[in-house]
Amino acid sequence: MNVKIVTDSNSGITQAEAKELGISVIPMPFLIDGVEYFEDINLTQSEFYEHLKADASVSTSQPSVAAVTELWDSLLKEEDAEIVHIPMSSGLSESCHTAERLAADYGGRVHVVDNQRISVTQKRSVFDAMALAKQGKSAAEIKEILLKTKFDSSIYITLTTLKYLKKGGRLTPAAALIGSLFKIKPVLQIQGEKLDAFRKVQTMRQAKSVMIEALRSDLATRFKEYRAAGEMVIQVAHTDNEEEANIFKTELEGIFGLPVTFVDPLSLSVSCHIGPGALACTCCREIR
Repeated sequence: MNVKIVTDSNSGITQAEAKELGISVIPMPFLIDGVEYFEDINLTQSEFYEHLKADASVSTSQPSVAAVTELWDSLLKEEDAEIVHIPMSSGLSESCHTAERLAADYGGRVHVVDNQRISVTQKRSVFDAMALAKQGKSAAEIKEILLKTKFDSSIYITLTTLKYLKKGGRLTPAAALIGSLFKIKPVLQIQGEKLDAFRKVQTMRQAKSVMIEALRSDLATRFKEYRAAGEMVIQVAHTDNEEEANIFKTELEGIFGLPVTFVDPLSLSVSCHIGPGALACTCCREIR
């Protein structure tokens, strides 16, 4: 099977990594003070956070139709080629629905996978798709497997500030003020398509404890069977907080005895809503 894997930069896979892996990554566009930038093309992680900390007006967008179809057309020049396209969760962006509509014109050669993932869990899906392709699975078979296993992951995120949730309209000014006065640090979760509140704490130490206990519970209940089969891995993500992320990685490996497969920056599409200093952990099934 000549299966081509496509994802977007929300997966955390850089253009350089994509080239090494033999896959394609569509850069996500951003508007910063009215100027359009493309992640990992003319906008680096550090530049993004400089704009964010300077209170620039930052908004996300989705890749243009031309950006998507031109890439697909180039990959499908090989007559036997077919595509597995893994975008960010449809619950967080319209880019997935756009890709699904576009794929309808490709005669079954493009398979869009809405498995409702982002950041390191989306990256896990890309690696799973690559492994399945190497096993000889067709694009349709890979899509079926990724959809069947889409809820086999959890993400927990702790924030250091409520400023960006307020700025993005996800918190009322009053709630943000109360949180700031009492130094409340929210722990958020992504289970499937939505970014939701999970717990409120007052220190980063408490937040890490809450996330660790949440992973422990998931591994002992929802993912008990997969852990027993050796299929669960842990991943860490962060927003401009690499040092703490690596410390957290070591802690999690010691606690759970499971490999931490990725320590990556969080997707900028999420980062613009939660700000710098955030720390996240996930447990995720690795398809064998």
